[in-house]
Amino acid sequence: MSQHDVVNFADAPLKTSERRLADLPDRVVEGDPQHETKLRFESPDGALIAGTWTSTPGKWHAFTQRDEFCYILSGHCKLIDEDGKVQTFHAGDAFLIPNGFRGYWEIIETTVKHFVIRQHDE
Repeated sequence: MSQHDVVNFADAPLKTSERRLADLPDRVVEGDPQHETKLRFESPDGALIAGTWTSTPGKWHAFTQRDEFCYILSGHCKLIDEDGKVQTFHAGDAFLIPNGFRGYWEIIETTVKHFVIRQHDE
């Protein structure tokens, strides 16, 4: 596949990775969330990625230094900002988490999403 081909998310991923989020120090707040990421696109410089992500229930500090567009395929999740504002998302919902967001992801029931992430330098 070249960098100029249309990326069909129904095709096999470029690579699949799994991780236990608790393996990242001081990240998890509640539970033991397990993540699977199916990477479907990565720009040559690695700054733009897209794929499909699955998480089991839990709550953790959101990652920063990125813009992330999400489309929820299944499940139930919340984003909670550092001031306590809660936004709830279910299958069919789409949203953008802008660079600079500070807060938490909380997965209520196993959630699957398509994502596009643009990484920013720290």
